[in-house]
Amino acid sequence: MCIFCKIINREIPSNIILENEDFLAFHDINPKAPVHVLAIPKVHVDSFNEVAPEIMKNMTKFIQDVAKEMNIDKSGYRVITNVGENGAQEVKHLHFHIFGGAKLSWSHLSDANPKSMI
Repeated sequence: MCIFCKIINREIPSNIILENEDFLAFHDINPKAPVHVLAIPKVHVDSFNEVAPEIMKNMTKFIQDVAKEMNIDKSGYRVITNVGENGAQEVKHLHFHIFGGAKLSWSHLSDANPKSMI
């Protein structure tokens, strides 16, 4: 069982922001912004590559609700999901990072050299 499934089952504590029948949102334990929340489906899905469109339809509204709950819906926020090793996915359970609370940059991508990919 993955760490996020354990959080869903309350086997591991988390700082929950919002929850409904299908999704859970909680603070990231290693925040990269003043607001850094993870939103996950309660059903285990390995990554965005495997997710059913029906789940994403409802996840969209849930993420919007999280942004409102965190009071970043008006000031702006970023939503990111990582897929696979090269996408820096660390936990094999679909999750969305919701960042906000400050002007966000893209400096975390500065270590990638696009010319080396050609």
